[in-house]
Amino acid sequence: MERLNKFLAHAGVGSRRFCDTLIAAGRVKVNGVRVTDLGVRVDPAAHQVAVDDQPVKAERLVYWAVNKPVGHLCTNDDPDGRPRAIDLLPHVEQRVYTVGRLDEASEGLLLMTNDGDLAVSLMHPRYGIPKMYFVLVAGKPGPDDLQKLLDGVWLSEGKVKARSVKRLKAQGNSTWLRVVLTEGKNREIRRMLAKLGHKVMKLRRVAIGPIKLDKLPKGKARRISETELTDLRKFVATAKAKIEQARTRATGKKEEK
Repeated sequence: MERLNKFLAHAGVGSRRFCDTLIAAGRVKVNGVRVTDLGVRVDPAAHQVAVDDQPVKAERLVYWAVNKPVGHLCTNDDPDGRPRAIDLLPHVEQRVYTVGRLDEASEGLLLMTNDGDLAVSLMHPRYGIPKMYFVLVAGKPGPDDLQKLLDGVWLSEGKVKARSVKRLKAQGNSTWLRVVLTEGKNREIRRMLAKLGHKVMKLRRVAIGPIKLDKLPKGKARRISETELTDLRKFVATAKAKIEQARTRATGKKEEK
């Protein structure tokens, strides 16, 4: 037996939190009976589960690395019929979704999976999973500009900063930078650099945690290896352990007072 939200997440419906909202909204049925109790447990072999009256079956968890080209959208549904990253995986039967979105004008590494638990851990900023980008910007950012990216730039959501920044090389009147982020705000790098007067010309993500883009051709996909998956889960487990340690220390200090 497992919790209903976990079953739904592993079936590719969405994250556990999203599945909780479906349950609370009365959109989930177990053996034909609508349930709203978030603590309900199901046996995948014995219970029939449906969302919006559509049967949900447990899926084998799959993990893919995709090299998204410019012009593809990170959405599973586009009313205008534009190219989607999901279209690059026509051979994958499972209902997968993107981990760590890239805007339409950006390219590079996407992870695509139906493992809702892992997806949430990788995307949530509190876990601080590093994401590396190669960025071509207009002009020649100086040491002061790079330090401002490290110290933090004020955007509408608040102050955001890079974990690391390095100048790689000049290209005419432009400059290639390597930027590592641990947050995932919308168009974060573009907006940070625009604040400093350097328009982003090209943006390519080359790594998410231990998963590297390497020589994966543009528009192609590959399975994530067992070794990579193990390393990725270690990244998440280490991040969660640090958060728990910090929480424990904070609780201890409060009790001392």
